[in-house]
Amino acid sequence: MIKFKTTILKFDEQGDKTGWTYIVIPGEIAVKLNPDNRKSFRVKGKLDKYAISQVSLLPRKDGDYIMPFNAGMRKGTGKRKGAELLVQLETDKSEILPPADLIECLADEPKALDFFNSLTKGHQNYFTKWIESAKTEPTKAKRIAQSINALAKNQHFGLMLRALKADKL
Repeated sequence: MIKFKTTILKFDEQGDKTGWTYIVIPGEIAVKLNPDNRKSFRVKGKLDKYAISQVSLLPRKDGDYIMPFNAGMRKGTGKRKGAELLVQLETDKSEILPPADLIECLADEPKALDFFNSLTKGHQNYFTKWIESAKTEPTKAKRIAQSINALAKNQHFGLMLRALKADKL
């Protein structure tokens, strides 16, 4: 496990990442975690004392990586933009499996299933993590229905979220 300290940052105007809170994983540390790799990969470990798993590191053009610092991480660490953070990471090889309820519903919608299966594993994981992060069963059911509807329209996760946001306006 690799340990280092970093500062929590936030993107101002950065396309799809505008408003994201994140930390930088220096390239020399990423190489120790996953040698000869320049693509995103998952890690597990701790942010201060808050345990994380199946979190993606995203490559940047400068050789460093970023780790999105989501609301769960902010709540778990009690830290925000500008705070210093002790990071402990190792590569996470565990597989992310879609929820059984999602698979069951996809089986009833062949077009949605075909599109879901055409997505990369990473993009399938966006749907999986979003559904699994629901705190209540009604919210989970609603997210599954929204996912099936979006997949049937050949919408990847980002398009689905933008469409859902537009519908609320």
